[in-house]
Amino acid sequence: MEQLTPTIFTSVIDSYLPEPHASLLNGMLFGINLKTSKVFYEQLKAVGLLHIVVLSGMNITLLASTITIATSFFGKLISSLITILTIIMFIIFVGAKAPIVRAGFMGILTLVALLYGRRKHTIYILFLSTLFIFIFWPTWIKTISFQLSYGSTLGIILFGQSRERQTNNILENLLDWAAKEIKLSLAAQLFTAPLIFLYFKQVSLVSPISNLLVSFTIAPIMIFGFLTAILGRVNYSLGLVSGYICYGLLSYVVFVVETLSRIPIGYFKF
Repeated sequence: MEQLTPTIFTSVIDSYLPEPHASLLNGMLFGINLKTSKVFYEQLKAVGLLHIVVLSGMNITLLASTITIATSFFGKLISSLITILTIIMFIIFVGAKAPIVRAGFMGILTLVALLYGRRKHTIYILFLSTLFIFIFWPTWIKTISFQLSYGSTLGIILFGQSRERQTNNILENLLDWAAKEIKLSLAAQLFTAPLIFLYFKQVSLVSPISNLLVSFTIAPIMIFGFLTAILGRVNYSLGLVSGYICYGLLSYVVFVVETLSRIPIGYFKF
């Protein structure tokens, strides 16, 4: 029986999507290095979106938070179980490597914060977990994936929580969901932006705009990307619908990147 590995699934995604769409999705899902053109790579840097194609805690945190919000009508217990199960399945699917385990760990911590809304308790748990990691896995502290995970988690705990508000108006509920997604993405970026500057020695003046326009698509892209990879592995026709959805979402991301990268004096490198 053929062993399922991320490489097998990346080839499935390559069969559905052109470049740079395929590279973007493979980067989000599996942390695969971009195979697209150098021009598009530089455009991602210029608009401050290179981090979205690195399998980091920020992506998983946003994914976990989105699932929590989307399943909130089941109640806190069921919603938390669904989200934790999703994170565990993600880790198994991608492979239980250190960066993914770290990111999943931070995603679960974020879930606790969103579910129970007790900032002081959650920050205390976050601190203790970091101390625990420092004692048993000290090398993790130095990695950018852990620091991005920690930063996005801390931002969401402090500023990403929203009060539950359900109405009978579908439009109001949709707008409320969109507002929560934007708030989550901005909160996650608050502490990750300085880290990106520190490590990549670059400043994108359009980065706040590009992240605001793109970050809400990360979770849907990852969800439909997994569906495309899994269903497409079984049968090509099964993955067509989710593949088309991914193509539409990724086309939007590519459009934002290419459009904002044309803005003069929007990017500085040190």
